[in-house]
Amino acid sequence: MGSAEAADYRAAFAVARSAMALLDSDGTVVAANRALARLLGTSPERLAAQPAGPLLGLAGDPHARAAFDEVLSGRRRRLRCVRRLVRPDGGSVRAEMVLSRTGTRPLLLTVEDVGEREELRRELRHLRMHDPVTRLPNRALFFERLTDACARAPERGNGRIGLCYLDLDGFKAVNDTLGHRVGDELLAAVAGRLLACAEAGGHLVARLGGDEFALLLRDSTGTGHATGLAAAVLDALQRPFDVAGHRLAVSASIGVVEREAQGTTATGLMQAADTTLYWAKADGKGRWTLFDPERNEHRMTRQALSRTLRQAVERGEFVLDYQPLVALDSGEVRGVEALVRWEHPHFGRLAPNRFIGLAEEDGSIVQLGRWVLAESCRQARAWQRQRPETPLVVSVNVAVRQVWDSDLVADVAEILRETGLPPRLLQLELTESAVMGSAGRPLQALHALDEMGVRIAIDDFGTGYSNLAYMSRLPVSALKLDGSFVQGFRSAEHPNPADETIVEALVDLAHRLGLTVTAECVENAEQAERLRRIGCDTGQGWHYSRPVGPDAISCLL
Repeated sequence: MGSAEAADYRAAFAVARSAMALLDSDGTVVAANRALARLLGTSPERLAAQPAGPLLGLAGDPHARAAFDEVLSGRRRRLRCVRRLVRPDGGSVRAEMVLSRTGTRPLLLTVEDVGEREELRRELRHLRMHDPVTRLPNRALFFERLTDACARAPERGNGRIGLCYLDLDGFKAVNDTLGHRVGDELLAAVAGRLLACAEAGGHLVARLGGDEFALLLRDSTGTGHATGLAAAVLDALQRPFDVAGHRLAVSASIGVVEREAQGTTATGLMQAADTTLYWAKADGKGRWTLFDPERNEHRMTRQALSRTLRQAVERGEFVLDYQPLVALDSGEVRGVEALVRWEHPHFGRLAPNRFIGLAEEDGSIVQLGRWVLAESCRQARAWQRQRPETPLVVSVNVAVRQVWDSDLVADVAEILRETGLPPRLLQLELTESAVMGSAGRPLQALHALDEMGVRIAIDDFGTGYSNLAYMSRLPVSALKLDGSFVQGFRSAEHPNPADETIVEALVDLAHRLGLTVTAECVENAEQAERLRRIGCDTGQGWHYSRPVGPDAISCLL
């Protein structure tokens, strides 16, 4: 390297913004630039000819000192470490040092102040982990703290953990009517009250997003501790908020979860809290609700059933039981009602009340209802062949969605044609709510089925609209009285005269309209006899038979 080139390098070294020094092979500073001198609070001249080890604070760290010596001796090419360097004025600076060796030239030491960088990193993390509106920890930081609390709780206190997950009731109306600025001010005011509630116990408060907040009890002493905090929060939010010239009122729904931390996870705890918050809202809002494992198990079962319902129809997991409809005057079996059961591979045999509502919600009732109709007609045709002299009507329940979401008339016609069952031996049962007020397609379907020869019955009559005047214009041939009326017929010693009067009036009106009447839930002979005297045509219930399989019906016939 020529003298002019060397001079250029020395000039660049002297004015460089990076703090640098050149060391000889024994670790002595050959030269230091002004940036390094400023960093260490001294001058380049005072650094020259000094040993670099003490200057860089390596004496207290034998591992760093050994690595430093290895670079000096050539056994190692590079050393990178972070040290706190002490300045002559007593101050200190946290610095990252890199010592590197290239060929036979002096070793190059670069020193970078990382204190500012780490401070900036801390500030950026704070901004990233806190909500700008309320200054509370946000969802990311809350989950971090919750995860840590779940892991550490068994080592501390009672080893229990609690969580209050709340959602403001009516906040959306504030945002929509007064704007987001007022909404943000309200959220900040709510955060202040939540902090006041949590301050005494040292609980963590976070805003999870929107109008959702969470309070974490790291060392819960039991369910009363968590529910007490939830009650305090509800009480604190009862007072109106004066925000931007408006007096605002909000309440909150709170899901409370409290349990042993051992075996729980942040995700599991939040899922339970979310479910419980939903319960609090469903129960009427403005309240706290405590997590109930039994209620949650029912919800999980419901979800599991809902997920597999459609596939269950395709896999043939449903079966039919039949309950006789018996003539009250002669005791003769006039018909049967088909009742579907789900033979679930995990939950066993399930009654209709466990899955019919789900099937109506997701639309699978159309597919299931078509199968029930086809299977009932097939079985009824088999009984007709066995006993042609004793016609047996099969009664099948039809859901509202089957009328609206499928071509019920076409389905019935096709099934009757395929099975060969005479239409007069099929009765379709619809609830009052499905029939009353019928217009358009449902009404057209009822008339088409009636013209086909299929009987129409109203199920659970007496609990809905009970509009006999309207029913007189519908093609209905039978009423099935809801079992609640028959309850008053249980005992001759303690009769319910009101029930008997209502049933007698309904039977009389039905007969005047040309309808037959079936009484449901007949449980004993006294009920059957009194219903016969009143004029009911047929009875159905455990007095005659529980729902049974088709073979048992064959034996009964």
